[in-house]
Amino acid sequence: MRKLRIGIVGGSLAGLFAGILLQRAGHEVAIYERSAHGLGGRGAGLVPQQELFDLLRVIGAEDAAETGVVAKERIYFDRDGSILQRMRMPQTQISWDYLYDRVMSHLAPSAFRLDREVVDVADGENGAEIVFRDDTKQSVDLVVGADGVGSVVRATVNRTDHANLFAGYVAWRGLIPEKHLPDGASILLDRFAFYVTTGVHILGYLVPGSRGETMVGHRRYNWVWYRPTELKVLGQTMTDEHGHESKYSLRRGGLTLERRDAFRRDARDLLPPQFALAVEAEPTPSIQGIFDYAASRMIGGSVALIGDAAFVARPHTAMGVSKAAADVVALVGCLARAEEVRVALHDFEAARIGVGRNTVEYGRRLGATAL
Repeated sequence: MRKLRIGIVGGSLAGLFAGILLQRAGHEVAIYERSAHGLGGRGAGLVPQQELFDLLRVIGAEDAAETGVVAKERIYFDRDGSILQRMRMPQTQISWDYLYDRVMSHLAPSAFRLDREVVDVADGENGAEIVFRDDTKQSVDLVVGADGVGSVVRATVNRTDHANLFAGYVAWRGLIPEKHLPDGASILLDRFAFYVTTGVHILGYLVPGSRGETMVGHRRYNWVWYRPTELKVLGQTMTDEHGHESKYSLRRGGLTLERRDAFRRDARDLLPPQFALAVEAEPTPSIQGIFDYAASRMIGGSVALIGDAAFVARPHTAMGVSKAAADVVALVGCLARAEEVRVALHDFEAARIGVGRNTVEYGRRLGATAL
């Protein structure tokens, strides 16, 4: 494949993965991220899968996936805090922010463009044009849509079928320093803990510190509480203390004190005491809407979708980052083997569209048992 000018829309992990591998393949790459301040420090915990290990090994950042905290077992609570079940199932959890920083260090800094919000992409058979919020435009040979659940690029490829489908619940999330977890919740440490009953599903586990710290006392506790939410109140749920509504999430610190206190009361009323203490220890919980989306197409004439821009699978699958990594590896490999962009994109879609659909369906099945 000749050297291409490639515009990557979205600077999260999928975009970084694509940018690094495409740079190393000799292409001219620019990543356009709408945030003015970058994405470092965002995210929480994740469970790495083999596809992620494989990609990190290729770029020389395997230490990011090896820097984790091992949960030695899984435990399931009863409402009163007693343990209903123990399962010997060691599992390693890593931190999103440390992974992001380590991956970012392998990208040429000049390729990452902050405060460049993309509002449209005009696709063509011999290139595409990226349109920015400030009305400037950039012509490229290939656009890679890595802009996640709220993808703008997706609509270029799937004009009539690009909307996410709300799953009927949201995830409230907390990430607190280990040392802030009260003594009464100490059983949560060093194990993957769950409480699941009708209408209630919460889980939690340790992850490294923001700089990869794994020493006792320097780790963080990550909890996720899935809560049923009607579509008609989703907008209200995602509205922050200033009255600004987001479509997909509510940032840390966005809750009013009244809503945070009501949330804590719900925790005391509904959760085992250990989890209620963990919830109360988080001063600034965030909220993530849970959605499904499966693209009819992953490619256009000069556009490819990767990660959540193409397929949004529920977080129960623990496959989001790894799915994006596998998409990137496939795309870069197809570009390397083909003489024409058109051929490479068709090969890429053939390799990944079935995997994406199956992952979304798997997430739906898991979600059906979550609440």
